[in-house]
Amino acid sequence: MKKLWQKRNSAVHGRGLFASVYIKKGTEIIEYIGDKVNKKEGDKRAWEQMKRAKKNKKNGMVYVFQLNKKYDIDGGVLRNHARLINHSCKPNCEVVITENRLWINSTKNIKKGTEITYNYGYPYDEDYTDHVCKCGSNKCVGYILDEDEWPKLKTKLKKIK
Repeated sequence: MKKLWQKRNSAVHGRGLFASVYIKKGTEIIEYIGDKVNKKEGDKRAWEQMKRAKKNKKNGMVYVFQLNKKYDIDGGVLRNHARLINHSCKPNCEVVITENRLWINSTKNIKKGTEITYNYGYPYDEDYTDHVCKCGSNKCVGYILDEDEWPKLKTKLKKIK
């Protein structure tokens, strides 16, 4: 199978993955791989990654992904190229869990050269200000949150103004 992506510099956040060919809607593009760890270990690693990112003044950089109720995948390993995929409030992909594996699948047709993105889907109950969004899309809400959480954010931001 031909590799559907290539690593390049991204205007969103440092590096990113870009379509190396035209990708049809519904295509499995790349698997999100890493260390399979229990929830307790996953939470510990996520916290450590967040502390390192804050210390280095970098936004986010947490690679722990929920696999199921018992396990997470820590994708902060060099062999996991999917960790380079950037968040967007107007994504062209989504994460699909198939047989306990995490896949990045296209939700629309993607032209060659287009950056591959998905919504990281952070919940609102986390400190959303730790996750500033830099996607630049016309739908951007300013923070990396699951789209279902946007109404809560918009309500809070209106109260602040």
